[in-house]
Amino acid sequence: MKEPGPDHPITITPHAGRVRVVAGGITVAETTRALALKEAAYPVVLYIPREDAHWGRFAKSARTSHCPYKGDASYFDLDAGGSPRQAAVWSYENPFPAVAQIKEYLAFYPDKVDAIEQG
Repeated sequence: MKEPGPDHPITITPHAGRVRVVAGGITVAETTRALALKEAAYPVVLYIPREDAHWGRFAKSARTSHCPYKGDASYFDLDAGGSPRQAAVWSYENPFPAVAQIKEYLAFYPDKVDAIEQG
C-alpha cells in the first residue's frame, strides 16, 4: 500500500450538483451525492453511491485490478438498452484508509457509457 502524498496526491471532495449516467439511452445511475476523486495528473473521476444506481442493469464481472494507492477494484458489466458493456463500472469494496470515502461508491468508464451528465 502506498500513501498519497506530494508525489502522488489524491483528493476526494463532494461534487456540487447532480450526476446522471446514461447507457443504451437508459439512466443507470443518478445522484446529488457524488464524490469527485482527483488523483495526481489523471482526470477527475466521479464516484456515485451504490444505492443511487439501478442494480438490475449490473452484473458482477470476473475482472479485478489493483491500485497501490486505492486497493483492489471489482468490476461490473452493464446491460442497458440491449447493449452489453463489459467491465464498464468499477468499485473499491475495501479501499485503503486514505481513500475510505469511496467505499460503497461506483465509477463509470466514460467511453463505455453514453454520457456522464453533470448539472
